[in-house]
Amino acid sequence: MFLTKRRPDMFESRLDIPAHTRKASIALLQARLSDSIDLEAQTKQAHWNVKGMDFFQLHTFFDGVHAVVEDYVDTIAERITALGGIADGRVQTTARASTLYEYPLDARHGESHLKALSAVLAQFGKALRGDIDAATELGDADTADLFTQLSRETDKQLWFVEAHLYD
Repeated sequence: MFLTKRRPDMFESRLDIPAHTRKASIALLQARLSDSIDLEAQTKQAHWNVKGMDFFQLHTFFDGVHAVVEDYVDTIAERITALGGIADGRVQTTARASTLYEYPLDARHGESHLKALSAVLAQFGKALRGDIDAATELGDADTADLFTQLSRETDKQLWFVEAHLYD
């Protein structure tokens, strides 16, 4: 028999993770899903709007950062659904729930875009490290591992972005 029963907040699953743990992990993941969708949009904002002498290099670079962050979105959403939740990637939810700094519309030259992206990458990384601890306390090692993986990659992307800000 295939499980199709649905609770109001979770689908039934044969996972050996207790429902209360899955529900708490889903909440952590959903918070980072909203942030990662916002981060993804912010990387495209930089990609589309960068101007100046380093235009081509940064335009291409920001697209690469976007590709990495796009993978975050998919990884987080798939973990939510694997735990029996519903990944809410709607624009309305993201706009309401994101905890990231708002991207500055007056950013034009490379340096202003690099500073804006470095700020949100650092903010996202800090949130991920908090989530590693929270998932560990819940006893959900796989979700903690996912957050660790994303934290490492976010730190790497932050390093890449910040490297452009030094002479």
